[in-house]
Amino acid sequence: MGIRAGHWDDWALEGLLGRKAAGGQRVSLVVPARNEAATVGAVVARVREALMDTVSLVDEIVVIDSDSVDDTYAVAESAGARVHRSAEIRPDLGTHPGKGEAMWKSLFVTTGDLVVFMDADLHDWDTHFVPGLLGPLLHHPEVQLVKGFYDRPGADGPLEGGRVTELVARPLIALLFPELGGLVQPLAGEWAVRRRWFAGLSVPTGYAVELAALVDTVRAAGPGAIAQVDLGVRAHRHQALRDLGGMATQILAAALARAGVAVQRPDSSSGAADDDSSGRCVATQAVLRQYLRGLEPVERVVPTLERPAAEDYL
Repeated sequence: MGIRAGHWDDWALEGLLGRKAAGGQRVSLVVPARNEAATVGAVVARVREALMDTVSLVDEIVVIDSDSVDDTYAVAESAGARVHRSAEIRPDLGTHPGKGEAMWKSLFVTTGDLVVFMDADLHDWDTHFVPGLLGPLLHHPEVQLVKGFYDRPGADGPLEGGRVTELVARPLIALLFPELGGLVQPLAGEWAVRRRWFAGLSVPTGYAVELAALVDTVRAAGPGAIAQVDLGVRAHRHQALRDLGGMATQILAAALARAGVAVQRPDSSSGAADDDSSGRCVATQAVLRQYLRGLEPVERVVPTLERPAAEDYL
């Protein structure tokens, strides 16, 4: 069986509620956030009103604040989320910056059997994202992970919002992981997964979490364990082009590791490798050199750490 595809309105809300109740399953919505005070409140409030207060599809909304320096924590809490600072979750395991770290840490503070991830910087979206992502998990027990896809309009065309997907992720998939070639948006931040499955995966602490989860899932359980759902339209804040270089580096590092390709690292004397406070994982990094003008580089240190399976520490 290949990757299953569907549309968000293939599943009626009443049917999802019935299957959720019949299976005795809980649903957690997790929103990893860093400096997203401008948008995280609307994400939390709209889902809470539509899917917790009006119906009981979502059992908890948890925002994982990843080292924000703005009012993300207070805004998310006032909107009705339970908020945790990533660095304060299981301090015995150490802490690292990054989106994947926040998602990995969420497993220690959530209770859902099904976990839905949503980015915090959304605008021009609707709450149907959540039931759309839950549909395949509640109807097909063989499905472990569900990816969303959507139109991502940009000022200069439909691909403006997916530059790393088109220039990095899709070529990597074509060359190294062709079984994932049917995915429309492999890096989509809106996805859902069975808790026990995600807890068994190695998780990159940065932006490679989405691609790594897909590769590890298809290798362990085949394409039939993955579904994708058309969620309509999504818009969010775009990052500057040079900032995307760090994201691309993390994605390449995770992909090459899974392809068995050795990557040259800076030696440990430069601080590139270091045990965290728990001694359970080793931080690695790459030094990305970017040139603004002439021969003088601007060096960006890009962490490429991966967390081991959380099930070992739950």
